[in-house]
Amino acid sequence: NAVCTLNDKALETAKQADEALTKGDNWGLLHGVPITIKDIFETSELLTTAGYKPLKDYIPTSDATVVQRLRDAGAIILGKSNTAELAGEYQSVNDIFPAVNNPWNFKYTAGGSSGGSAASVAAGFSALDIGNDVSGSIRQPAHFCGVYGLKPTERRVSSAGQIPEVPGQPKCIRQMQTVGPLARCVEDLRLCFTLIAGVDIRQPDIAPVPFDTITDKSLQDLRITWMDGWDKLPVDAEIKSAIKTVSDKLVEAKIQIESWKPPFDVEETLHLSDLIVAYNFVYSQPVDFATAKKRIPMILREMTEGDRELRKISNMGDYLPKLLNPTLKGYFTALTRRDELISQMDKAMEPWDVWLCPVAVTVAFTHRPMGKFIDVNGRKVPYLLANGGYTSLLNLTGHPVVVIPIGFTEDGLPIGMQIVGKRWKEMELLSIAEKLDEIIGDFRNPDLFKQQ
Repeated sequence: NAVCTLNDKALETAKQADEALTKGDNWGLLHGVPITIKDIFETSELLTTAGYKPLKDYIPTSDATVVQRLRDAGAIILGKSNTAELAGEYQSVNDIFPAVNNPWNFKYTAGGSSGGSAASVAAGFSALDIGNDVSGSIRQPAHFCGVYGLKPTERRVSSAGQIPEVPGQPKCIRQMQTVGPLARCVEDLRLCFTLIAGVDIRQPDIAPVPFDTITDKSLQDLRITWMDGWDKLPVDAEIKSAIKTVSDKLVEAKIQIESWKPPFDVEETLHLSDLIVAYNFVYSQPVDFATAKKRIPMILREMTEGDRELRKISNMGDYLPKLLNPTLKGYFTALTRRDELISQMDKAMEPWDVWLCPVAVTVAFTHRPMGKFIDVNGRKVPYLLANGGYTSLLNLTGHPVVVIPIGFTEDGLPIGMQIVGKRWKEMELLSIAEKLDEIIGDFRNPDLFKQQ
């Protein structure tokens, strides 16, 4: 269920691509490359539903900016990859298409909201996909499916032509939003990023920042830091073990690596992140009975199920009243505190080239109702905390992140790791990630989809 809509013009376009090459005509760096596009990005003359029933027949008349840039580079869109309804969930579930299965085990979720994107790339259906990330929607599915993902610096890539703001709604999601690729290697992430990033006349707040220059340090000259989890936020034992193995391998390679945790109160950062997401989404999501009917049980589960101490960290009850009664003062207060944390993180990262940390509390879990707790090391971790506890901080600070696969559980499920860089330094980050991947990366094709 990874690809929800096929492009019936793809084969015709592929033939045209072949004919063009015979005439010496090259369409660009992605000439003839088959890709998929997450079903929240508008695609001209191709169904775009965002998994939302009122949009089940919506066919845009123009492309999202990132889609147009990939087409201009010669890519061929095979179809749209399945997503959570309005990109608002950590599983890719909606009322139009069947739920996305994990290509490593169909009983497990592929994650969300870019689950169809990660599953398509992992299974080899697609060479490349484009996702978005507000609280981990690129990184968590990449981790769950064993592929590579890039969350660029905030305001580096245009989100023009992207839903969840349904057509006709004002643009509401103006913080913590990023757009980035999922692929089967770091090299492909880099190629795609250089094509989609940059200023956009449709979105004036995209910063005119040139690509950074790679210093090309040797691995032995890098300063790398790592952690296997926050003290207050449990991480699956197999994830912790895999990250410790990464550290050991880097030490063996005589690379400078130190244990370190950013100087943040994890509870405060998660509460602030959730609050700003709530302020952004409160007006972007249409209010209808069907949507509310699904969201209310999720909220109740998050508030009442799972470990009591961990529910205090998740703390849905704290910002729910603010979501129901938002104020400008509350919004601006949250943004002011966010600015302080961004500066704090910038300063904290100065001594380091990259920081390595978990993607999520858990590896992929079995399909379940939205908001149902997840068992981790014998503790019942609230659903939103289990999925976004290690990704939301980096949406809050806007720092770029590459996820690479680093191993597998005893049950054969992938384990990914976040590699965090400095803001506006994606090229340097990708260069370092590629070098690290040669030592610690563990990409494999899922058994059911191995190339013959």
